[in-house]
Amino acid sequence: MVAAGILASRLSGLVRTTIFSYFFGLQNEAADAFSAAVRIPNLLQNLFGEGALSGSFIPVHAGLRAQGREAEAAQTARTVFTLLMVLMSVFVLIGVLLTPLLIDTLALGFTGAKRELTIRLVRILFPGAAMLVAAAWCLGVLNSHGKFLLSYASGIAWNAGMIGALLLFGPGNRLHLDYLAVMLAWGSVVGSVLQFAVQAPLAFRLSAGGGAVAFSEPVRRTIRDFFPVLVSRGSVQISAYIDQDIASLLPTGAVAGLTATSLIYTLPVSLFGISVSAAQLPALSADAAQADTARLRERIDRGLVRLTFFVIPSAVAFATVGDIIAGVLLQHGHFRARDSVIVWQMLAGSAIGLVASTQSRLYSVAHYALGDTRTPLRFAFVRIAFVTVLGLIFALYVPPRLNLPAMWGAAGLTASAGISGWIEFALLRHSLNRRIGQTGLPTSRMAILWGAALAGAAIAWAVKLTIPWTNPLLRGALILPAFGVTYLGCTALSGIDVRDLLKEQRRSV
Repeated sequence: MVAAGILASRLSGLVRTTIFSYFFGLQNEAADAFSAAVRIPNLLQNLFGEGALSGSFIPVHAGLRAQGREAEAAQTARTVFTLLMVLMSVFVLIGVLLTPLLIDTLALGFTGAKRELTIRLVRILFPGAAMLVAAAWCLGVLNSHGKFLLSYASGIAWNAGMIGALLLFGPGNRLHLDYLAVMLAWGSVVGSVLQFAVQAPLAFRLSAGGGAVAFSEPVRRTIRDFFPVLVSRGSVQISAYIDQDIASLLPTGAVAGLTATSLIYTLPVSLFGISVSAAQLPALSADAAQADTARLRERIDRGLVRLTFFVIPSAVAFATVGDIIAGVLLQHGHFRARDSVIVWQMLAGSAIGLVASTQSRLYSVAHYALGDTRTPLRFAFVRIAFVTVLGLIFALYVPPRLNLPAMWGAAGLTASAGISGWIEFALLRHSLNRRIGQTGLPTSRMAILWGAALAGAAIAWAVKLTIPWTNPLLRGALILPAFGVTYLGCTALSGIDVRDLLKEQRRSV
């Protein structure tokens, strides 16, 4: 159900990005301004929303329900919601007032008209971000009650708000992209309200009963765990904001390109990394409560089996045929073939850390299940430090010394994030293995998966070189299936039970 909800939400996000690319293209100031603006207030959702609430609220809430303390669980949920909304109200007010300072901090390369447009967009978007945090609370309540599909599919509503704005105002405003960006921002606010509204009735019904709002021990425990989880879970988002800040110093199109790349890159992360981790959190918590380390190791390794089977070919595909993927999804209207190549460069950099990032999610969740929020926090700081230092080097200093165009700096940013992801993954796995024993997959299995993915890339390139057509959809319809069929065939011939893995994934979706 998690995978099904995420898939539906991400597909609607792809539709939104495709329509956005059609009207805005890549290398213009309005596209950069909106891409930066929509991420700045969403810092509230990314940091205070799904990640932090899932890691701190769900274990407490689910634990109370498992002990039969339903009334106390409902009281805790309502208290957390009240505190969250008070906190978000303050942050929204501060954010609106300090928007110019935020722009100068998180998009320091923006000047003139681009900066002014970004400021206007951010001020519109901030209240919507608070509604997305409220929607994340709903997700926590619903997940604690075993209801996954609605919460993870609710992102469709947010995308629908923006898709509606693009379709309503886009056709007549191709030459007035600043106005279209403003209308799109209002569409985002409408979508945020809708995302909360579709979940709220059920979430409030499940939270009915119990006493009045109070600072009970479960509430204090949620607050105590919230901020360490906030930083550790938010390390990826914080890294993304650092990348955006550095990208704002690069040529126009770098920020919009990072946003498009992020949407494609997060598809496998969400479908396999987040879905497996989110679904495993309650079960891992139960295993940890019973001190069943053997079961913990087995559950983690089984999750890794599914993750790597699907994520390794995704990483290889991003690196080798990323232009085809970008072309199929984005190359329409004002988004040209040269823009697909730019996104491909960034995807190739992202591919470096894709396997590490998805596995890190599972290892972080295992730490949370064991009641350890501090260790992932420390490693998150390490990741952020490496992202910042390597990002500055790879984006601003390496391209000119290699006589590469400045836009290659954006690919350097994604590559630096990938390297930092491997460092965090190594630290998390070592920490967990010291506590519960050896986890991870055999080298022989990983070699089979990488070899099969590279074979798929070779066949895909052979098909690519023989196709004379330039239509991105026709090219993708031949090249991408060739990659996938070759990968599945090679893994099956190597003795991996492909049919069983595909059945598991089909059941999830």
